[in-house]
Amino acid sequence: MYRLGLIFLLCFGSAAWGQTAAPKPTPPALQTRPAPATAGSESSETTSAEVSSVPMNAAIITIDGVCDKAATGKRESANDAAGKCKTIITREEFENLIQPTTPVANRRQIATRYATALVMSQKGREMGLDKGPKFDALMRAVRAQVLAQQLTQALQEKAGQIPDKDIEDYYQKNSVAFEQADLERLIVPRSKQLEAPKQKLSEADEQKRRDAAEASMKAEADALQKRAAVGEDFTKLQDEAYQAAGFKVKAPTPKMENVRRNTLPPTQAVVMDLKPGEVSSVIADQSGYYIFKVEKKGEMPLDQVREEIRNTLRTQRMQESMQSIQQAATPTLDENYFGSSVPGGRPGSANVPTNEGNKPTLKSPSPDPK
Repeated sequence: MYRLGLIFLLCFGSAAWGQTAAPKPTPPALQTRPAPATAGSESSETTSAEVSSVPMNAAIITIDGVCDKAATGKRESANDAAGKCKTIITREEFENLIQPTTPVANRRQIATRYATALVMSQKGREMGLDKGPKFDALMRAVRAQVLAQQLTQALQEKAGQIPDKDIEDYYQKNSVAFEQADLERLIVPRSKQLEAPKQKLSEADEQKRRDAAEASMKAEADALQKRAAVGEDFTKLQDEAYQAAGFKVKAPTPKMENVRRNTLPPTQAVVMDLKPGEVSSVIADQSGYYIFKVEKKGEMPLDQVREEIRNTLRTQRMQESMQSIQQAATPTLDENYFGSSVPGGRPGSANVPTNEGNKPTLKSPSPDPK
């Protein structure tokens, strides 16, 4: 879930603006390690249960000497009995600034940084640093970033609201994706392990030697496929394939269980179209030759893939929402100022990858799988 802590904005706002929103961002100010326990300190031993027993409206941070309401936003600012200025922050206010999963042991450091930021903020206002075009521009940028991340969070929550009916419909329409099979796979190396020649060969002769070795293994693969198709044992054939290639290592086991189409390389996924008992043709790629046999095949039950489908639909809907928003308005950059995005491009030339005209495509933040 997106949450950009106010501490991050106060301490690192200008630097943060240059960063692209990403799933579950962890602001620099929040990337803290648990403070080492000191004598008399129990902070490292505080448990989640003890934290949850603190009322949400309880004052958990009190900052003496800070009472500038404009600097602290809606934080309570008041004078104590002695008339001393102070600011009070409740548990609810503090937890709006941090990740829900922030370890208890880290919260003391975060609170200290936040309090320091508020003290510095008040001093900055006293010096008039909150006035002028630069401050206004930075605040607009920070506001835009916060709103963008809040929007992303809202879209993620909406995308995650997936009815069971949608999951069931997806399962029915994409049943092929949820097939699984037990396979046997025969791997035939693409070339032999060649021994060093007794005398130096010319480049052309060396190439002929390599070509002959590859042709030999291709013929071996074709021969082994025919033997596999008539029912010979894959373990025996696999051993022969490695021996023919001159491999000294132990051959891999042919057994492959619970294989799904999306777990196979694209060139090999076609084997999922075979029926039980069928043997594939020789499948070649850069690493070698492959022969498969389907032992058994079935469809995974809906309950076993329900969460997988939910995550898939959530991702799809999040991407669609982000694309719809970003395509509504895209920026046009002045290349005379920003330069060309293509090396060697001339200023003013239309070298920026575009969606429409000379409008550059913006990269969508990755969705947040839950």
